[in-house]
Amino acid sequence: MIDSLRKNCGLPDEELMNILESDLYDNALVYEADIVRRSVYGTDIYIRGLIEFTNYCKNNCYYCGIRRDNKNAERYRLDSDDIFKCCSEGYSLGYRTFVLQGGEDMYYNDKKICSIVYRIKSAYPDCAVTLSIGERSKESYKAFFNAGVSRYLLRHETADEKHYAKLHPNEMSLKNRKRCLWDLKEIGYQVGSGFMVGSPYQTVHNIISDMHFLKELDPDMIGIGTYITHKDTPFANKNNGSLLLTIRLIAMLRLMFPHALIPATTALGTIHPLGREMALKAGANVIMPNLSPFDIRRKYSLYDNKKFTGTESAQSKESLEKMAESLEYRIVVDVGDVKRL
Repeated sequence: MIDSLRKNCGLPDEELMNILESDLYDNALVYEADIVRRSVYGTDIYIRGLIEFTNYCKNNCYYCGIRRDNKNAERYRLDSDDIFKCCSEGYSLGYRTFVLQGGEDMYYNDKKICSIVYRIKSAYPDCAVTLSIGERSKESYKAFFNAGVSRYLLRHETADEKHYAKLHPNEMSLKNRKRCLWDLKEIGYQVGSGFMVGSPYQTVHNIISDMHFLKELDPDMIGIGTYITHKDTPFANKNNGSLLLTIRLIAMLRLMFPHALIPATTALGTIHPLGREMALKAGANVIMPNLSPFDIRRKYSLYDNKKFTGTESAQSKESLEKMAESLEYRIVVDVGDVKRL
């Protein structure tokens, strides 16, 4: 079964379920995933400087701490100068990709986003700019691309319509989320998608649907993270997702998508002290430390107890390098584009 995953042959759902529901294959999955990762990317780990520039959001997703109706959220917006200072510091530290992430905040219209991106690219033409700002029109995506954005991250969260409806209000639709992803691919972006592991009401059948959708989309980046609840959401009393299932899925996805850029997410580092290290050993090859101004990091609270200090901080690059070396990998100063086979 593992060999079939590696060849991306499209395992029958019953066999996928067997792997997902058992820990019998975990050691073999992690071992094979590391071999595949090294065959494409060697021991390189790419670092991205994450700038969380707004926690305003027009959406009301039931799982998210910055949802529109969370009155306890301390809202903030960074202006162009704030964002540029983050990039300037990041560049001096050796970061060559900047990820601008925020809620779906329409204050940042196309003109504002393009101006920010143009300023960054003009000062640092050897760097890549990634956006993660949610659902926009195809025309907006084209404008961002023309301004210099080369990557876009947009998790589909779940590929099952019924499950999607349990996680989001009626004004949001999986159909539109998928439309955005296909638009991004058509325009020419390196596209990232992914899903939450262990989100409320998720079944193993939902996860299999996610894997089928990712195979159809064939993204350049795949971000999955363990679901962690937030006290100020309708899901406050729901259980967190499983770390071990997340690691299992990272390994499976590495086997299925040898080319993919797969992050060891902050959520993994939050749910377990060695969560990111476990993800890297299972095939992940990207880390996105936080470059945001320190005084606002706690305010970008998608889930409870989010880590933003220690190796989660972009200023701790030396600690990241030591961590990578302990795993027999290395942090590289590189834009870190996808390597299609």
